[in-house]
Amino acid sequence: MTHLHVPEWGRVAIGPDGFSLAQAEALLAAARAHPMGGEDGSAILTDHRHHLRAKQMVGVIAAPGCSLEILPKVDPEAELGDLPTVRSRLISLLDLALGLNLADGAQAALAHGAENLLDILIRLFAQRLLALARRGLHRAYQARAEDLPTLRGKLDIVRQLTVHVGRPDRLACRFDVLSSDTPLMQVMKAAVVFLSRLARAHDTRRLLEELRFVLADVADVPISALPWEKVRIDRTSQRWETVFALAKLLLRRDWQGTTYDHRSHNGITLLFPMNDLFEAAVAALLRRALSGSGISVVEQGGLRHCLGEWTKDEDCEGRVFQTRPDILLRRGGKDLAIIDTKWKSLTRDASVGKRGVAQGDVYQMMAYSRLYRCDRLMLLYPAMAGSGTALSHRFGIAGGREMLALGLVDLTAQMNLVQNELKKMIFDLLPRELESDLKLATA
Repeated sequence: MTHLHVPEWGRVAIGPDGFSLAQAEALLAAARAHPMGGEDGSAILTDHRHHLRAKQMVGVIAAPGCSLEILPKVDPEAELGDLPTVRSRLISLLDLALGLNLADGAQAALAHGAENLLDILIRLFAQRLLALARRGLHRAYQARAEDLPTLRGKLDIVRQLTVHVGRPDRLACRFDVLSSDTPLMQVMKAAVVFLSRLARAHDTRRLLEELRFVLADVADVPISALPWEKVRIDRTSQRWETVFALAKLLLRRDWQGTTYDHRSHNGITLLFPMNDLFEAAVAALLRRALSGSGISVVEQGGLRHCLGEWTKDEDCEGRVFQTRPDILLRRGGKDLAIIDTKWKSLTRDASVGKRGVAQGDVYQMMAYSRLYRCDRLMLLYPAMAGSGTALSHRFGIAGGREMLALGLVDLTAQMNLVQNELKKMIFDLLPRELESDLKLATA
């Protein structure tokens, strides 16, 4: 097996210093088969004859005999750097974006020398699940119907007077039994069995083998037949919420390719669009930062249409070309601000007039301002590590008083610090009269 890593937009050689030609072709085929790969897989990998080039996806793409880990990278001039640190930042993004609550265990998995993102997630899942299982498996009462020599529970009158009408030694009983063979535990066991084939680290395999022993009384259910819709996270199962989210991530193919063959030991393809991860992580941080302010954070909302039929002397009602701003900040039914996230670097040279902002992004924000009657707009970019979270620049829109701000968010800092800085940045974006009201509300 050949396992290599590369940053976003990075190159990996085809030849003695990289993948063989057959492995490269297999990875390209996996990219073409992936639902996010586009028509020819070029949204994930592109073929340049002597090398493969990664695109703006992160995670692991696997094929027979090889796998490629793609890691996030903001600065195109920077090296990939310390791999554990880069993987830790990716885990933090996944944690925020998907609500996996991974922060505490990720460093332990990294310390054990996990080879790639998939290894880290498998180890985290095994550690969390084993810790919960040692406290006792989730159990629930389940209805049973059995023919017994003595009465247990209630008598099934219909079955007794039909099937056992001539058998007084058999009683058709209906009763409830407290069992650990629940839909939730069936998902957990399926994940353990599945991941046992993929784990490479000896310690992780040992954890999974122990879990197979602990879950021995739970039925083996194929992944394709798992009762996902029957799993209920409620008061009795709340402590299993995080590990269930991890199981969904690793089993349900929400982010995976569709051609995984469980009979081979090739690993699985687990890819995430960095633009989507960044947007979801920022939205999660904004919800925490603005808690108590009365401002709601709406992702991919709005849904207003740009164009409609023109009628003289009447306002147009939009019916086509629907819009989906990345993030809307709302309070009392009013749109306070519109934020679009961009996973790319801003130009650090202040003398450059456009500061690296794409012209199409500016046009889009101007259209949002008109359509949503909103005069506070922001394009939000990732900051360089250690540079902090703040507004970088404020532009005005010609002919009006709307503000288009450029913001930077440093996701490598401590999350409580990022939240505080993000709150300050939002308050700086909003009108002064509203800013004072919000500060009082969150005090």
